[in-house]
Order: sequence, then structure tokens, then C-alpha cells
Amino acid sequence: MTHTHTPFWALPVYPPVGIDRQQLARHYHGRQVVITGASRGIGRALTQQLIDIGARLFLIARNEEALQTLCHEARQRGCEADYYAIDLRERNDLEVCCKTMKEKLSVVDFLFCNAGKSIRRRIEASVDRLHDFDRTMDLNYRASVALSIALLPALQRSGGRIIYVSSVSTLYPSAPAWSAYHASKCAANTWYETAVVELRPRGIQVQIAYLPLVHTEMSDVTETYSKIPAYSPEQAARILLRLSMQRRFTYKPWWARLSAPIAHLLSPLLRMLYSRLL
Repeated sequence: MTHTHTPFWALPVYPPVGIDRQQLARHYHGRQVVITGASRGIGRALTQQLIDIGARLFLIARNEEALQTLCHEARQRGCEADYYAIDLRERNDLEVCCKTMKEKLSVVDFLFCNAGKSIRRRIEASVDRLHDFDRTMDLNYRASVALSIALLPALQRSGGRIIYVSSVSTLYPSAPAWSAYHASKCAANTWYETAVVELRPRGIQVQIAYLPLVHTEMSDVTETYSKIPAYSPEQAARILLRLSMQRRFTYKPWWARLSAPIAHLLSPLLRMLYSRLL
């Protein structure tokens, strides 16, 4: 997966993302960070940037070999690092994982709920494929919620933060072919929006990052997406880190803040347009 730099004409939509390394070190050096989906894409980029500033890492993903490599790199550079290899869609394994993490981690400063699965398939093509909806709900919604709940005591002890990685597409009227993905991400959005209010009195801040398109193995499965401008995993990771050091509850691209409300006002026209294009 190779992509060139963002073309000049796309910079207003995907502006460069900088970060203050000294500020990052003040917030993260020696702090306990849990990252799901850490073995590739945004999660891997996030892990590598936190290795650079000496965070204590607990990494979760399916690919054990990749997790071992990341932990070895972290330890060589003086960081504490541990991992748990798991397919978060497997409910029995998830229950064991949550129990293990509660035993291992007495304090968590930052929890990045980044693991996710995207499926692009029309409803009529989903006949006899109910597992598509099970898989997206289990990973994008249920696993994130289960891990967040399991780590609440550890987060409360530190006055920690939960950063949930959502999609900017969920701010707009639903588009064809994305029913399984959007249903699961919107369910998670609702849970974390509720958690913002309920967990704040306990000293836990919850933040949601509505990321625009990011070039990863998952997104590039859709050929059209692989050919258009987008953020790199490294740039997306910097967005998450910047958000985690701020007081605001969400990250939304500037253009989504303007256009999403208008899109909802025009949703009857959009539905008509979608129907004619199918």
C-alpha cells in the first residue's frame, strides 16, 4: 500500500497535522496507554509515535507476531510494553481478555478504542450473510464497550481518558452499501456520547474522533477509496494524540461541521438521488 503526498488541491480538505513533541512527552511519558487494533494502520502508527516519547504500552490486536515485534521495539527503546493477542469478535475470548486486563492494569491513563472492521455490501447482497452484521457489531460496538467498561476502575484511578475512533461518514445521512458498518459505528457513537456525560463526574473524559478517510489496508479494499486523497495512518494518529491532550469532546473535520447539518436538511433529496443511482 503506497500513496503519494496529499495533492495541493486537496490540502483544504486534508490539511497537514502537526504536533508539539514536548507537549506530547509531558502528557504521555511514563503514562499507561492501551491501544486496540495496534498491529497495523492507525493503531500501529499511534503505537510507534508513543514509543518515541516513552509511554507505557498495552497493545491489543489479532496479529501476535506484529504485537511481539512492536513490544520488542518498545523495550529496546526503554519503554514498558505488553500485549494481548485476540480476535475481539470472539465473545468468550473477549470476556477472558477483559478479566486479564483488570488484573494486570491497576491504572490506565489513556484508552484508544481503535480496532474496527469495515464492510461495503448492499442489503440485497447480504442474504444469507447475517454474519456481516454480527462481525461489525461485535468488533465496532460490543468489543469497544466491553473493554471500556472493564477498564473503568483503572481509568478512574488516574482521571484517564477514553478516545473512541469513529468515522466522519456517520455524521451524514446513511449511504447505500454501508448498512452493516454504519449501524455498528453509530451504535458505538451513541454509547460513547452517553459515556461523556455519565463518566465525567467520575473523573473520566470520553472523546470521539470522527476521522475522515485514512489510507489503510481496511479502507483501500474499496478501490475508489484507494485512489483518492486521504490522511495517512501517521497523520490520523497525530489527530488522535492532539485530541487526547485537549478539553474538547470531539474531533470533526472543519468541513464536516459545516456540511453535515446541511446534508441532513437535504436528506430527502439525497435519498431520491441514491435510489436513482442504484
